[in-house]
Amino acid sequence: MVSLTRTVRNFWRVGFREWWRQLQYIGDAKSGRLVGTDYFGNRYYENLNAEEEIPGRHRWVDFAQHEYNATQIPPEWHSWISHIRKDPPTEDGVMAKMTPPWKAPYYENLTGTRGAYRPYNTVARKIHAWRPVTAPRENSAHGS
Repeated sequence: MVSLTRTVRNFWRVGFREWWRQLQYIGDAKSGRLVGTDYFGNRYYENLNAEEEIPGRHRWVDFAQHEYNATQIPPEWHSWISHIRKDPPTEDGVMAKMTPPWKAPYYENLTGTRGAYRPYNTVARKIHAWRPVTAPRENSAHGS
């Protein structure tokens, strides 16, 4: 559980506006070192003070968009925030040299939005809806 003194201390460190924003978005008031920013505008933080943070919660992301999800974190930052890599991509020499020229830019998952991938089908349908076919009526003389 978050202590009141920690919340007040972080209020003085980050200021009222950022403190209020953090309470609304992540439900906690945190302060730490800005490690880097990705090309989506997300900001990544780390607080190595063991007395202030719960173990495993000392790295966090501040999303740039209001409607956010986990697919908005690029793979290189995901590996850092998940503790797969020790150093963030901005400070890791291997990650800096690892961007090959053929690598496509990373896009978030757009499923459920207007930008979602919809394949185009070129195969003829195997099942067709039934359409009744009626023959034209002939004028019959047996009624008169």
